Amino acid sequence: HVEYETGERHYAHIDCPGHADYIKNMITGAAQMDGAILLVDGSQGPQQQTREHILLAGQVGVKHMVVFLNKTDMPDSDEELHELVELEVREMLEQQGFSEDTPFIKGSALKALEAAQNDDWDNPWVLCVEMLVAALDSHIPVPERDMVSPFLMPVEDVVTISGRGTVCTGRVSRGSVRVGDKVEIVGLLDEDAKPREVVVTGTQAFRKDVAAADAGMNVGILLRGVKRDEVQRGQILAAPTSIKPHAKGTAEFYALATKEGGRKKPFQVGYQPQFFFGTTDVTGTISGLGDADMALPGSHVTMDFDLRKPVGVEPGMRFAVREGSKTVGAGIVTAVG
Repeated sequence: HVEYETGERHYAHIDCPGHADYIKNMITGAAQMDGAILLVDGSQGPQQQTREHILLAGQVGVKHMVVFLNKTDMPDSDEELHELVELEVREMLEQQGFSEDTPFIKGSALKALEAAQNDDWDNPWVLCVEMLVAALDSHIPVPERDMVSPFLMPVEDVVTISGRGTVCTGRVSRGSVRVGDKVEIVGLLDEDAKPREVVVTGTQAFRKDVAAADAGMNVGILLRGVKRDEVQRGQILAAPTSIKPHAKGTAEFYALATKEGGRKKPFQVGYQPQFFFGTTDVTGTISGLGDADMALPGSHVTMDFDLRKPVGVEPGMRFAVREGSKTVGAGIVTAVG
């Protein structure tokens, strides 16, 4: 698994054959992704979690996918099998709204690594990786960044720099912020607590000072007078008064079918799973299901929720719901209050 940038695009590599729970956490906890590499074992084909990962990627806003068929060097991996695997994966992608012309690149990550370690850069296995990168650049367009709306950045991590102070790292979702600007720390506070307003004293990208932290950039933002334990992952930095913390809301929700990795049984009002809004992970209660008595696996419902702590959430924000290591479903917020 890896998240990285090439040029102005932000990708996530989604590994399907293993580490399923970690990757589901990565997808549901991501602040923003412009595209993804779906890695499928070319000697075995898509697994059960492959369908779930494709669905989750679509639910959290990933619009473009590139597929890498790995292990095509294995003795039991032949061209006929590769064609069958590609047909099956294409069907899964199209069912979730991904383009029918999604690129498929065949290769071997292990063989490419071995060739690179031997400085054999003309090796065909290395060329497959170059083809993968070229497919990313050609298939995934440079996204339009929202530079007009008020600044907002979900906090992914918090670090302390000796002699300077506390730095919040993350990906700017919208807007821009410069040194000297004021921002608010919003969410995951007591219900009566007000967002704290602080001054930005530094902006960095890839360990270099930058004039501004703009939408789409992965940055570190240095905050004046903030201690390490006064800000945490899951909170957001936002332009003052631009977004308020809310503990209650309404959403359109899709409950994953059992074959997609969802629950085997329906859930009812009173159900208490984990909600993932970007980098925010908070326990919540299902307080209403519209006209339905229960949410069956594979169904769409209108859902009211009540979070244990207020978070920075607004209409249009996507989220995922999980129960332990199982993904229950995903939705989009339609109202807050």
